Amino acid sequence: MNAHEIDFEIIGEEMQFVEIELDPGEAVIAEPGSFMFMDSDIKMETIFGDGSSQNNSLFDKILNAGKRVLTGERLFLTVFSAMGSGKSKVSFASPYPGRIIPLDLSEHGGKMICQKDAFLCAAKGVSIGIEFQKKLGTGLFGGEGFIMQKLEGDGLSFVHAGGTITRKDLKTGQKLKIDTGCIVAFTKDVQYDIEFIGGIKNSIFGGEGLFFATLTGPGTVWIQSLPFSRLAGRVIAAAPGLRGSSKGEGSILGGLGNLIDGDNGF
Repeated sequence: MNAHEIDFEIIGEEMQFVEIELDPGEAVIAEPGSFMFMDSDIKMETIFGDGSSQNNSLFDKILNAGKRVLTGERLFLTVFSAMGSGKSKVSFASPYPGRIIPLDLSEHGGKMICQKDAFLCAAKGVSIGIEFQKKLGTGLFGGEGFIMQKLEGDGLSFVHAGGTITRKDLKTGQKLKIDTGCIVAFTKDVQYDIEFIGGIKNSIFGGEGLFFATLTGPGTVWIQSLPFSRLAGRVIAAAPGLRGSSKGEGSILGGLGNLIDGDNGF
């Protein structure tokens, strides 16, 4: 095992948090702002990169931090290390109502692709990078799915998703059509693409955007019923003063991404 072995408990229902138990010398990495509380013998340190390699040069650390900016995350990650002689606990909270999903990367081929704002925390040793969708059409019209996070390693990671979560195990060649924002995570062998909805009435009046994401097996997909972008869109729609701040995050088409993703304001 390259990543630290950690124990955990997920607590709560609508607004969950994960409590992680660390043995002496073990550590967990987390997104800034997700920290909830910890025992007094845990040391907190802010770092460039993800701490997965101690031999990274300063340039590599800056490059890794820069990649995180592309996914809408901050430049830094926070490491929480157990410095005492016994077991210690640290907890991290969900950013909005939903569920925390534990993902053991060693059980999923050592790699997982997830929505760009889904990562919450992970055992130290897990590498956090970015995954570009390589096809031109996917990049132009994929909306929130254009740039995603990549988790690699053999340790435990935790991602957060909104609303109710469902897991779909796809057989070889089995295809699932899904709203791009509803994708939480999928295993490395799942093929990601987009598909035109078709039909003038569907495209103009359907209210679901112009394209589906298509995920083709074999592999496993986690789906959320309430993407944060959809939740934020409803809040903005209810507060006219905030309408001008809406933007299509993740799509290189900018504001047009709202129409493509179905968030057309009608």
